[in-house]
Amino acid sequence: MFSGIVASVGRITRIDPLEQGVRLTVDTAGLGLDDVALGDSIANNGVCLTVVGIDGRSAQFDVSRETLNCTAGLDVPGDVNLEKALRLSDRLGGHLVSGHVDGVGTVRSFTPIGESHELVIVAPRALAPYIARKGSITVHGVSLTVNRVSDVDDGCEFSINLIPHTVEVTTLRSLAAGSRVNLEIDLIARYAERMMIAGERT
Repeated sequence: MFSGIVASVGRITRIDPLEQGVRLTVDTAGLGLDDVALGDSIANNGVCLTVVGIDGRSAQFDVSRETLNCTAGLDVPGDVNLEKALRLSDRLGGHLVSGHVDGVGTVRSFTPIGESHELVIVAPRALAPYIARKGSITVHGVSLTVNRVSDVDDGCEFSINLIPHTVEVTTLRSLAAGSRVNLEIDLIARYAERMMIAGERT
């Protein structure tokens, strides 16, 4: 589990093909790997990946073809938001995040408004029931609050206000119209739907 509070912006520096997927080498920058062991989990742009190698401040991760097909930003060199898995004693600064991407959204606009930025994203229609005003959502591994949401022809459009600190310390600063982003819906919304469906069948 994660909190959606990015600890460091790393960079994918190498991508080696595997028979069914790729092996990523990620320069973890200021993340610090002293307390990381093989088999530990680190979220890369919101995707929970297992550490399979450590060399200095670089970590390696194997990514399956299925994961590559369902996510964005893990198939080319570039910056990634990094977060180590939570300890039970850690503060939950964002919200509970599983690191399992529910869908890929497309940035409609990224506009400065005063000191902040408004980020507007179109999510797949299947995610629309789980995105609510003032609810939580994870974008590229960053825990954020939805300001408004509406259904549109090509899916579900929602907007987020990004404070200067978030823009400064995450990869969201490089987003532009057309960028693809990993989305994870609120864990509570997922279970609430399941309980409602199960209740209707009893």
